[in-house]
Amino acid sequence: MEKKLIVNVGRELGSGGRQMAQILGRILDLKFYDKELIHEASKSSGICKDCFEQADEKPQRIWYSRFPFMGEPGFTGLSNDALFEIHYKTVLRLAEENNCVFVGRCTDYILRDNPACFNIFVHAPMDFRIHHLCQETGVTEAEAKHLIERTDKSRASYYNFYTNKTWGKASSYHLCMDTSLLGIEESAKWVADLIKKTHL
Repeated sequence: MEKKLIVNVGRELGSGGRQMAQILGRILDLKFYDKELIHEASKSSGICKDCFEQADEKPQRIWYSRFPFMGEPGFTGLSNDALFEIHYKTVLRLAEENNCVFVGRCTDYILRDNPACFNIFVHAPMDFRIHHLCQETGVTEAEAKHLIERTDKSRASYYNFYTNKTWGKASSYHLCMDTSLLGIEESAKWVADLIKKTHL
């Protein structure tokens, strides 16, 4: 019987976490889920993708009064909480169906009781991240720095709110990896070797 493996990759913007996850998926034969999670949550719930995209890794906006979940009396709309509940169930289902690698979106927390998980947080110095983002998107250095700061703040708020943990804190992960040391591809290969030794 094939041994179960789930890899969860948290990441700072520009650190190459998404690319690392893709490489890990190829090396370890894992199904890759990043934005694909939005499609899966939309498909399973019948709710348009736009709703999930607007709430994707965004901080909670309804702090005190939360809407009832769909189908409950008094339902008047979709809160971030309702969308997160759908996302939560989608992650559990996909992890049950496949060996996979997830990018961000609190999957390390959602799957915290799953012994097959290996959790990584990918980070890098700001200069490395700015350079990488400029190469990937064609934005200016100033635009890249602003986007990094805004996105990281949003991801941290989202993660901290839904998990009651601290985004990027080493104790939440099996491994924190600085991709500037080896480069993104070599970092991914190194992590894949580590996972083979510890989880396969």
